[in-house]
Amino acid sequence: MRISVAVITYNWPEALERVLRALAAQTELPYEVIVTDDGSQPATRELLERVAVDYPVRLVHLWQPDEGARMSRARNRAIAAARGDYVILLDGDMLAERHFIADHRAFARRGCFVQGSRVLADAALTLRMLHEGMAAPGFFSRGIERRRHTLRLPLLARWYARPGTKQRGIKSCNMAFWREDLLRLNGFNEAMTGWGREDTELAVRAFHAGLRRRELRFSALATHLYHPTRKQVVDNPNDRIVDDTRARRLVRCERGVDQYLAEFARPPADLRALSAQES
Repeated sequence: MRISVAVITYNWPEALERVLRALAAQTELPYEVIVTDDGSQPATRELLERVAVDYPVRLVHLWQPDEGARMSRARNRAIAAARGDYVILLDGDMLAERHFIADHRAFARRGCFVQGSRVLADAALTLRMLHEGMAAPGFFSRGIERRRHTLRLPLLARWYARPGTKQRGIKSCNMAFWREDLLRLNGFNEAMTGWGREDTELAVRAFHAGLRRRELRFSALATHLYHPTRKQVVDNPNDRIVDDTRARRLVRCERGVDQYLAEFARPPADLRALSAQES
């Protein structure tokens, strides 16, 4: 089973570098890391070219113009470009603990997708992690919320991972699907732009298709770096799309990943190869 990690980013190269370094230090490496970029300035590309020089796995950069928050489109392009059998969705401000990839592999099951968890770092701890190279926080660390998510307890994790259809707590910042299931669902719904709910809508369609959710707690740990929230709670138009998906019991969205399959029929460039050519 080849694992592709799709990391979505936007104009935060300092965080992205820490995310990429954490993925490069895993006990089990993924097959590839795809950075899908929702319109960042050139500093992100410059970072990736520097990181690519000694990166241990295939590293891809997909960029799209900055035309507002188009997370669904960015993730769909990464899904289309992925060469792995299994796709882990990860945000560009999520630092993976060193067993993250191995844990996701251990909990991958046909007919299911996986919902992971996260520890929340406060502003002060985030600065230390970014600029002092601080490792992932432990249970007794200061400056964290959801402290229980610092604990890696594989036996307890198996108990929590019983398949179900729980719809609360869906977060694409740490989530994984078989790629063939994502293609069957047509990926994320690009009718949804702006903040949030595109991950919930995808999960609802997955349940309609017969997939089950495995809750990945006490395993595949990751720390979410602090940034001001962009959450839109009141009158989010994406909520109405979720409601429509539920009411019509949709499995596929109309505007999804299938738009990009021809574009990525040939694998996109590995930045390591480009770096070698330039040197």
